[in-house]
Amino acid sequence: MKAASKFAIVLVTAPNLNVARQLSKLALEKRLVACANLIPKIESHYWWQGRVEKSAEVLVIMKSTKSKLPALEKLILAEHPYDTPEFLVLPVNFGTERYLDWITRSVTAK
Repeated sequence: MKAASKFAIVLVTAPNLNVARQLSKLALEKRLVACANLIPKIESHYWWQGRVEKSAEVLVIMKSTKSKLPALEKLILAEHPYDTPEFLVLPVNFGTERYLDWITRSVTAK
């Protein structure tokens, strides 16, 4: 295991599987992420416009490098159908060297 301070996990929720797939595909094609995991059928409860709401959503977990985060955020904000899409960045403290190297190669390959 090695230190992984230049890597990040990004959480994005989407209204359905089609939107989650579209956002993931765009991020992958632009080499902004190495991987996107789609977790369907989550139920979200949240405050929106002064009321508690609930909805079915898909959680997208994206693996990337910190240097790609500004472009990834810009893409999500531009392409997401929500007025205020979730874009949360979690730090990665450690990971296996081979996996971290794969992330780096994936987001920098031409």
